[in-house]
Amino acid sequence: MIDYITEKRGLFQQMLLKEAVNVAEVINDILKQGNIDLLKNAEKLVVYILENKDADIVSFGKQEGVLWAKHSLTLAFKLEWVQAIRRTLWTLIYEYQTKVSFPSIREDFFELEKKINNNIDQFLNTFFLNYSYFKDELIHSQRKSVEHLSVPVIPISPAVAILPLIGTIDSCRMETIEEKVLTDIAKVRINTLIMDLSGIIDMDMDVIHLFDKVLDGIDMMGCKAVITGLRPELVKKMIHLGINFNDKAIKKGTLQQSVKEYLM
Repeated sequence: MIDYITEKRGLFQQMLLKEAVNVAEVINDILKQGNIDLLKNAEKLVVYILENKDADIVSFGKQEGVLWAKHSLTLAFKLEWVQAIRRTLWTLIYEYQTKVSFPSIREDFFELEKKINNNIDQFLNTFFLNYSYFKDELIHSQRKSVEHLSVPVIPISPAVAILPLIGTIDSCRMETIEEKVLTDIAKVRINTLIMDLSGIIDMDMDVIHLFDKVLDGIDMMGCKAVITGLRPELVKKMIHLGINFNDKAIKKGTLQQSVKEYLM
C-alpha cells in the first residue's frame, strides 16, 4: 500500500487539496510563515501510520504541535487537513485493494481500520497536547516578563532605591516582587529600599503574610526597608491580623517625605 500511495503521489496530493478546500487556499502561506510543507508532511504521516510506527507518530505530532503554536497557525486548518488525510487514505486503500484483487476478509478489514484510525487519532492527540503546552509556556513566560516590568526598582542614589507598587497584588505577583527585590538588592548593592504602597488599595490576608516574608528577606540581605503610603483600609486589616512590621521596616507617611529625608 505504501508503494502504491507513493506511485500515486500526484493523485494523493490532488485528492487532499480537494478534500481540504480551506487549507488549499492558504497552503503556500503556511509554507512561507512556518516553513511547513503540508503535502510532504502528509505523505510522511501516512507512511508512519501504515507502518504502525507509534514512536515516529508521537515524535512527529510533538514536532508539528510546537511548530503550529510557535508560528500561531490556525488550529482549524490543521484539523481539516488531518481529516482530509484520513479520508484520502481510505479512498486510496479501497482503490488499492480493488486493483490488486485483495481478498476481502472482514476481520482483516476491521483490524486495519482500527490500527489506521487509532494512529491518526494518536497523532492528533499528541499534536494538540504539545500545541497547548507550548502556548501555555509562552503565556507564562510573557506574564513573567510583564510582572517583572510591573516591579520597577528605581535607584535614586548609589545606595537608595524606590519600589512603587500599583494595582492588585496577588500571591503570584508577590512572588515576583520577592524575586526581583532580592536580586536587585544584590545586583545594585542597595542599602535602603523605599517601598511606596500608595497605589495599593487592598491586600488579601495571605498576600500580607507573604509581604511580611519579603521584608524578612530584605533584612537578611542587609538592606533597610522603608514603607510609605499605607492606606487606611490596608492598615486596619493589618492591625486586625496583628501585623505592624515595626521590627522589619521604617514607616513614613509619603514617598516625597522619604525621598527628601534619605537623599539628604
